[in-house]
Amino acid sequence: MIVRTTEEITGTERDITSADGNWRSKRIVLGADRVGFSFHETTIRAGSVNEFHYANHVEAVWLIEGDGILTDLDNGVVHQLGPGSMYLLDGHERHRVEPVTEMRMLCVFNPPVTGREVHDENGVYPLIEIPG
Repeated sequence: MIVRTTEEITGTERDITSADGNWRSKRIVLGADRVGFSFHETTIRAGSVNEFHYANHVEAVWLIEGDGILTDLDNGVVHQLGPGSMYLLDGHERHRVEPVTEMRMLCVFNPPVTGREVHDENGVYPLIEIPG
C-alpha cells in the first residue's frame, strides 16, 4: 500500500513547475511505483496558453477547479471546460489548454511517466523506460 499527501510532495523532486511558469504538476504516483500508470495534480495559470502533444502516452484529465478552453489542434474542435469536465487524449491528440481562471486538475498517464520527462519543442514527453 502506498499513502502520500500533496503536502509531503510539495517542494520535492515530485513537484515540477514548467520553465515558463504556466503550470505546476505534483506527481503523486510515478512509474517507479510499479502500478502501470502515473497520477498527478496539475495547476495551470489563468491567462496562459499551453500546447501539449502526448505522442507516447494516453492521458485522462478531470478538472476539479477553474474554467478554460480546450482546443483539439488536430481538427480545430473547441471545448469549454469547467469543474467536473473530463477529457481523455486516447488518440494522442495535439491540444491547447487556455485557462480563463486558474485550473486545477487530476491527471492519469499510461504508460506512467518517471518524473524526469521534460516537454520537448512540440509539447511531447519522451517515452522513458522504467528500470526493472
